[in-house]
Amino acid sequence: MFDFGFSEMLLTAVIALLVLGPKRLPRAAQTLGLWVRRARASWFSLRAELERELADEDMKSSLREARDEVRKLKRELEAPLIPMPASESSRLALQDVEGAHNVDDAGQNGGAAEPPSKDANR
Repeated sequence: MFDFGFSEMLLTAVIALLVLGPKRLPRAAQTLGLWVRRARASWFSLRAELERELADEDMKSSLREARDEVRKLKRELEAPLIPMPASESSRLALQDVEGAHNVDDAGQNGGAAEPPSKDANR
C-alpha cells in the first residue's frame, strides 16, 4: 500500500521524537497502532463482505440461467408433437422398402404364387 523503506521510517521516527518528546511518544505510537489496526480490520471486513456479495450474485445468476434452461426444456417437452407431412422422396423410399419386402416374400416361395406341391419333393 505505502512504499516506506527503512530510511523513511527512521526519518519519521526522529521527527516524531523531536515534535512529541520522549514522554508522549510511546502513548502516541500506541494510539497510532490502535488506529492502524482498526483501519485494517475495517478494510478486511469490507473486502470480505464485497467478496461474499459477488459470490452470491454469481450464484444467483447461475441459478437464474439453470431455471431458464429448465423452463425452456419443459416447454419443448410439453409441446404437442405435430406430424409433419411426408415429402415425396420419403414416400418413394417407403414404397421402395415395401417393394423389397414383397420381393423377399416371393423369393421364399420359389418365385411362385402358390406353395409347392407335395409331389414335387419326391
